[in-house]
Amino acid sequence: MSLNIPNLITWFRILLIPIFIGVFYLPDEILSLHFKHVASTIIFALAAITDWLDGYLARALNQTSAFGAFLDPVADKLMVAAALIVLVNLELVNMIIAFIIIGREIAISALREWMAQLGGSQSIAVSMLGKIKTAFQMLSIFLLLYNEPVFGLPTHEIGTVLIYVAALLTLWSMIYYLRLALPQITKQQHKQN
Repeated sequence: MSLNIPNLITWFRILLIPIFIGVFYLPDEILSLHFKHVASTIIFALAAITDWLDGYLARALNQTSAFGAFLDPVADKLMVAAALIVLVNLELVNMIIAFIIIGREIAISALREWMAQLGGSQSIAVSMLGKIKTAFQMLSIFLLLYNEPVFGLPTHEIGTVLIYVAALLTLWSMIYYLRLALPQITKQQHKQN
C-alpha cells in the first residue's frame, strides 16, 4: 500500500463519511436542521474538492499508483452512497432513484473487475458520458443536501430535477458500458462452451 500525498487525501475523504453521516444524528439542540444541511453540504463539497485534488496531485507529483487507482473510485462511491442514503432518510430523494444510482455503481465496478481479470479493462474505461453523469449526480446531491433557496433559486426543486437527469444518465451509461463489454462477454461464453 502506497502512502503518498494523493492516497492520504483519498483516505481523508473516506474518513469524512462517518462525520458526514454523524451530522444528522446530532440532537437538534446541538445543531439545528438548517446547520445540519449547511454542515453536510460543506463536508460533501470538501469531499468533491479532495476528489479532484488527489487526482491532480497524483499526476502533478508523479505519484500515481495501482492502490490509488483502486481507492479513489471506492471513496467516491462510498461518499455518494452515504449521501443518497441520508437524502432518502430525509425524504429528499426517492428510494428508487437512489437504488438505480447505487446499483449501477456496484454493477459497473463488478463489470470492470471482471473485465480486468479477462484483460479487457481498457474496453470499459471511464467515458465522457460517465463524467457527465457524475457531474449531474454531484451537483444534484450538493443542492439537495443544502435544500434551502439561494438568491431566490429553489435548490430543492433544481436538485430534484438534476437527480432524475443523473438517474437517466446512470442507466444510459450502464447500458453503454455493458454494450462495450458485450464482445468480451460473448467471447468468454464461446470459450466455455
